[in-house]
Amino acid sequence: MACICGIIAYPKTIDMGQLISFDWFPYTFILGIIFISVFNFMAITTQRNGLSVVAVASKMSLIIPIIFGIFVYHETLNILKAIGMVLALVAVYLVTAKPHTSSAKGNLVFPTLVFFGSGIIDTSLKYLETSFVSEPHFPIFSATLFGAAALVGIIAFLYLAIRKKLNLEWKNIIAGIILGVANYFSIVYLIKALSYPKLDSSTLFTINNVSILLLSTLIGLLFFKEHLTRKNNLGILLAITGIILVSLASSF
Repeated sequence: MACICGIIAYPKTIDMGQLISFDWFPYTFILGIIFISVFNFMAITTQRNGLSVVAVASKMSLIIPIIFGIFVYHETLNILKAIGMVLALVAVYLVTAKPHTSSAKGNLVFPTLVFFGSGIIDTSLKYLETSFVSEPHFPIFSATLFGAAALVGIIAFLYLAIRKKLNLEWKNIIAGIILGVANYFSIVYLIKALSYPKLDSSTLFTINNVSILLLSTLIGLLFFKEHLTRKNNLGILLAITGIILVSLASSF
């Protein structure tokens, strides 16, 4: 579905020969495989370790593209931004900290894969946007990325169907369509934000990841009646403070 959205959004006729000739094509194919792999790692981690562990692993991964941006692209790092980033990382842990349950007994293999996989995805998007992808090609770039992920998913789908281990319901299809549309636009606008000259990637990833975490927490409170502990409340306060500091630092 995400791939279809990119094809529809691309204003020109898609020429497969030209598509393969783009410098970014082989990278998007590899990144698409990582995309669907991390998606499945997150599902397994949720089942074995719990949702809070997934949130920590995926959002703490922002440290990887931040370090990449600072050392490779020589992005600015002043005291204000450094303090904001540290507060943001601490906030991720505190906001997702929940009372210990039996779900926390899973091993650390899949959370580690989620951490590094999420970091690699964000870092790769920054690298590709900077080095290869021009703004007119954002839709077809995203479509190719999700197309590669879809290809892996279809192969796995057929494998399960042949082995008669496939349990597909309409709710899966509907949820997939909704998630596909959301995934497409989240990637497109993230790439657009990365191309904004007045906002470096270390600032963007800090604000983006922590804001997602805060929004998820708010949705949990309003719709799923989740309860916040003292650690969670402190984490929210630190997250907001961290975002403000990083935003102010980027304007200096």
